[in-house]
Amino acid sequence: MSNKFDAIKERESNLLCNTYGRYPIAISKAKGSRLYDLDNNEYIDFLSGIAVCSLGHSRDDLADVMSEQARKLVHISNLFYQEPQLELAEKLLSTCAAGKVFFSNSGAEANEGAIKLARRYMRKVRKTDRYEIITLEKSFHGRTLSTLTATGQEGPIKDGFSPLPDGFVTVPFGNMNALRGAVGQNTAAIMIEMVQGEGGVRPLPTEYVRDIVDLCKENGLLLIVDEVQTGLCRTGRFWAHQHYGIQPDIFTSAKALANGLPMGAVLCSDEVAKGFEPGSHATTFGGGGVVSAVASKVIDIMLEERLAERAIALGQLATEEIERIRIKHPDKIVGSRGLGLLFGIELAFNGTEVWKRLLAKRIICNLTQGTILRLVPPLTIEEDDIRTFVNELDSILGEVDAS
Repeated sequence: MSNKFDAIKERESNLLCNTYGRYPIAISKAKGSRLYDLDNNEYIDFLSGIAVCSLGHSRDDLADVMSEQARKLVHISNLFYQEPQLELAEKLLSTCAAGKVFFSNSGAEANEGAIKLARRYMRKVRKTDRYEIITLEKSFHGRTLSTLTATGQEGPIKDGFSPLPDGFVTVPFGNMNALRGAVGQNTAAIMIEMVQGEGGVRPLPTEYVRDIVDLCKENGLLLIVDEVQTGLCRTGRFWAHQHYGIQPDIFTSAKALANGLPMGAVLCSDEVAKGFEPGSHATTFGGGGVVSAVASKVIDIMLEERLAERAIALGQLATEEIERIRIKHPDKIVGSRGLGLLFGIELAFNGTEVWKRLLAKRIICNLTQGTILRLVPPLTIEEDDIRTFVNELDSILGEVDAS
């Protein structure tokens, strides 16, 4: 480690709350699919800020929009009508079957808003006291008290925060009998991710999703889809639920929506939108001028550059390349899974050493659930970068001990 890195690490320890398991790198700048540390070493970015900078880093066209809007109007609060919000809403709603949108600042806030909307719709519109939300094991929905309770994982995320809010039930992944058994007279909604990112890059099986939709219809439940990580072309469709041919009552977005600026959204049907009214839900910053203008440009670029189709093609390339080296290392790679460029490689052993060696090769990715290398690169990443990653992984697997 350089003296520069040691200095910044020490400086942080004196200033910030100790809440992050930092990677042993300090990033000074980024461009496209490349990150640069304090010594100007270059890294290939297969993380994109955890599926956030889907258009790549430091784009001039987004910087131009940001600058232009900042010179006109940055913030006035949601007490006023704002045209950039409406332009964004029109573009966002044109990509899906939803009828209304609420803008927030993050994915956790979007999911919190979805939970509030589901409960309020049931009570104020349906006139029934349904409030319970069912979620799936290993899901991840955020870090507010409600969304961490909804999250189907234990460990540090929940440790020390009790008592947690009532009204949430988690059932085993893929078990329809358990899901049916969890539905009761107080159930308001079932909340799912189409691909569990933090849970190990696990796509929901098609038949399982169809059964969930049928269960919701049979029992008058709302279906909430958390698209915070999977939305905005990441999986090969604009929204991951479109792979399954379903129309959620409510779904959420954030991460890639403004390509690095803090923004989230709750999208819902016109019917469910009746659950909100003035004073029932709000945010000071959500949908401000700058983030709305940038998000509008993000959507334009994603559609013009056909990034959903590109994600499918590059995801297929990654699948083929991983299969090529899996055959060479059958005792070390279990397989790969995901949708588009939300991609997971399951190792047959704890992957910490592999992740560290990739980092030493200046390749940035993420390790989740101990054995899953998660890849969420910019949607603009090049084919050669994928081949470089796979070749380096091949070399590393030839060196590490899987026992």
